[in-house]
Amino acid sequence: MDISGTFSFREQRFRDLRLVFAGRESCSPLHSWGPAVRPNYIIHYILEGKGIYQCGNETWDLHAREGFLIEPETQTFYQADAQTPWTYCWVGFDGDLAADLIREMGLGEERLTFFCEAKEELEQIFEKLMKYQQLSEENDLILESELYRLFALLIKNMNVTERGSSPRRNDYVQGAVRFIRNNYYNPISVEDIAAYTGINRSYLYTLFREETGMSPSEYLMTFRLTRAAELLRLTGYSIESIAYSCGYQDPLVFSKAFKRKYAITPLKYRRIEQEKNQILQESDLQG
Repeated sequence: MDISGTFSFREQRFRDLRLVFAGRESCSPLHSWGPAVRPNYIIHYILEGKGIYQCGNETWDLHAREGFLIEPETQTFYQADAQTPWTYCWVGFDGDLAADLIREMGLGEERLTFFCEAKEELEQIFEKLMKYQQLSEENDLILESELYRLFALLIKNMNVTERGSSPRRNDYVQGAVRFIRNNYYNPISVEDIAAYTGINRSYLYTLFREETGMSPSEYLMTFRLTRAAELLRLTGYSIESIAYSCGYQDPLVFSKAFKRKYAITPLKYRRIEQEKNQILQESDLQG
């Protein structure tokens, strides 16, 4: 078990919201905590791997980019997966406004888990929360500002899962979309997407058509090609490199798929976009 950092902070002068501790841990297989009761709020955010979180009679299977809330004086238990143990960050806090901020995030009571795509930004905040743990008035202010920034980022980006609720139809689609966005650069298939969501391929197809107007395979292809177009516009990477970066093992297959969608080859698309950008730059200079 690799603990990258866990720090407890002194009682601060801030009454509305107080940082109690923060940390990061790469857990060993089946590493667990509890059942236990805590005196303050704690939010865990999973960076890698997976595990389970239990509160009352409910159990959640959680993966990277998901998180869970521990409420004060509530017995909870959580455990890392045996094969792919999680790495997570956590922050403990209290204060006069803590409960109100939790509600603004959509958490508390029947909602204890969430998904948040902003992994890199959250990780940076957690790093600062651990970096500035040395006692000083300056660090106190930095920590307080980072704690508020953490809440702002979560409120803006998180999706909340209701406690004890069965997955709704669009939950399956959202899970599939999340899987595609996190794995589009790998050679994944519709079978892989269906396996992740826990439903069969036929049912996933039906739900996807109803929610997005596309089949899972069409959505995956569109996502990959949209990302490829972005890379063509913004980078100088080779066509082969972009193909591999977007989940295509054969650059020729990629080029054909790109031409079917955009009616031009990747090279011509890049050239046109570069010419557009050049015209805009010249216009800005003249203006």
